[in-house]
Amino acid sequence: MIINPPLTMAILENFLEVGSLKWFYRQVNPAQQPDTTPVILLHGLPAHSYIWRELLTSLEEYNINAIAPDWIGSGLSAKPDARDFAYTPSAFCQALADFIQALQLPKISLIVQGFLASVGLQYALENPDKIERLIVLNTPLSRDVKLPWIMKQWGIPFLGDMATQDPLLVDRTLETGSGFVISDADLAIFRQPYLKTSAVGRALLATIRNLNLSKTMAEIETGLENFEKPILFVWGMADPWLSSVTVEKLATKSGVELIPLAEAKHYPQEHWSKEISPQIINFLGRKT
Repeated sequence: MIINPPLTMAILENFLEVGSLKWFYRQVNPAQQPDTTPVILLHGLPAHSYIWRELLTSLEEYNINAIAPDWIGSGLSAKPDARDFAYTPSAFCQALADFIQALQLPKISLIVQGFLASVGLQYALENPDKIERLIVLNTPLSRDVKLPWIMKQWGIPFLGDMATQDPLLVDRTLETGSGFVISDADLAIFRQPYLKTSAVGRALLATIRNLNLSKTMAEIETGLENFEKPILFVWGMADPWLSSVTVEKLATKSGVELIPLAEAKHYPQEHWSKEISPQIINFLGRKT
């Protein structure tokens, strides 16, 4: 672990074409130290990679190569028509695998948060040989998870078609889920993709309709019980949408740790990055 971090650099913004899909991603420290594993950070709905800005800055200070992509259909990444991209968990998982392969990263540590970021857990379970460490912030991972109404309505016929074209859905969801006010400047950046194109709303609608939570959550919960790589749960215990019961149960396993955040809710990285960054960096810096 580096004790005296170097001066902070700007977060870089890049595009990468992988097959027919164009990914946008934010990155820090691409010229990383040879003894550190690159980190991929996966956002949830309806955010995009900007939600990792504070944690990215902390990771950069410790010479960790960190990459936060916008999911296909989100942010500045491609938003293909549903006829060309299925927007199912398996389609997202394959797209993620292709993205990581295109980056030429043989092994990564993975940080996930939120609905849809559970695809990252599926990727980890399917590719354990490519995972060094796994960090999970408030992400659905148990059979009893239900999509909260504020998101469920996005997939309802007619209602969802209108709701997903409203840029203010971002404000309502992020502030309701986090439980705290988000600055107007930051909300403007989160909202920006919805103001640029209606395709992002159509992609969100397709994503919600194809989440298939009952099937994917059963696979994830079973898989995590047998997952042998180090796991750190950083959990907002006041999350209105996700219980901590399964996380607390998994935390009794060897190699699994839990950092409970009593006041944090669904998006802990939005308001608690300064508090959680040291623990995350410490966890990433350990030798397996």
